[in-house]
Amino acid sequence: MTLLLNRDPQYRTPLDESDRQSLSDAAAAEALAFLSTRDDYVPTPLHELRALADRFGVGAIFVKDESTRLGLGSFKALGGSYAVEKLVLEEASSRLNRSFDGRDLRDPDVRQIARTVTVACATDGNHGRSVAQGAKLMGANAVIFVHAGVSEERERAISRLGARIVRVDGTYDDSVAEASRVSAENGWIVVSDTSWPGYERIPSLVMQGYTVMVGELMDQMPAPPTHIFIQAGVGGIAAALAARFALLLHDRRPFVTVVEPARAACVLQAAMSGRAVKIDAGAPTVMAMLECYEASLVAWRILSKVGDAFMTVDETDAIDAMKILASPVAADVPIVAGESGAVGLAALIRAANDERMRGALGLGPNSRVLLINTEGATDPDQYAKLTGVSPDQVSRPVRMPFATT
Repeated sequence: MTLLLNRDPQYRTPLDESDRQSLSDAAAAEALAFLSTRDDYVPTPLHELRALADRFGVGAIFVKDESTRLGLGSFKALGGSYAVEKLVLEEASSRLNRSFDGRDLRDPDVRQIARTVTVACATDGNHGRSVAQGAKLMGANAVIFVHAGVSEERERAISRLGARIVRVDGTYDDSVAEASRVSAENGWIVVSDTSWPGYERIPSLVMQGYTVMVGELMDQMPAPPTHIFIQAGVGGIAAALAARFALLLHDRRPFVTVVEPARAACVLQAAMSGRAVKIDAGAPTVMAMLECYEASLVAWRILSKVGDAFMTVDETDAIDAMKILASPVAADVPIVAGESGAVGLAALIRAANDERMRGALGLGPNSRVLLINTEGATDPDQYAKLTGVSPDQVSRPVRMPFATT
């Protein structure tokens, strides 16, 4: 486990104008306008875990529960599907020389164009489902590239949305490269949640979709958070939330700790190196949705300025946090959190139990800590294997005798 405070020369400098625009009030309102047209859009719940806050000596712990988001069980539903909708409308506008916006998602002319569009992406599981869902909603085609570490259950979940699956040997980063190569050959639109030189706008659209979560949180929380522990794979959600809160709250913005698996800490390595770099792949991590080996260029550019600390957690930390959420302290509500969903809590527990880290992060009895359960049990068999209980048993709820150490 590692904790690194942000010492980057860009720390606390203003966001680049392109990032300010893509995550602005107007951009967030546009994303909400698109997503709220869907029949299944409702704000996801926010749970306050009072007993757990007392246990760890902080003023409050809130968990934004994305396990019910738009039928996909993950925050990723906000990003990929929104980007696909925007891109199909833009394609229709270009071809038909007419202006379309979020009110035209069901326009017959848009639908006719959509049938000729193919979107593609690489995924650990959740982003691919979101892109596939967006394509299905618009009537477009989707080809999703999955790497060797993606479970068969997660592959089937993508296939059920009508996407074609392409298996790629190697890691997530290998699947990103292959998706880009094949898409270029076929004229497909790559809808990636990570960015690289020359490819920034579409990942920024994906992050723009994530800002809907912040709007919901500002309505749901009694006061803004003082601290956020937020997961990072390539860094997209961490950057989107950190930047959006910074733009809304300015000097009152929360202290943001970016959390990764120790086995796949590409954002931490970017913080250590001062730039996004590719790290070597090692043993796979149980936190499969976070198993990425190179930070997104856009995400790191933002986090270098508004990320306050970078932290890793170990395999057992994540599993223990899943169990604690499944069988909570006292009267706290049980929460189904997947292997990557409980990572923020895992980091909070580590920090709260270490006086040096508590001081470094400024945690105390007045801290209002926000955690994001980024996914539910997107692989129910894996969830049951790790926790010893099925997702249905937790959500009934049934109190299980887990140790909460």
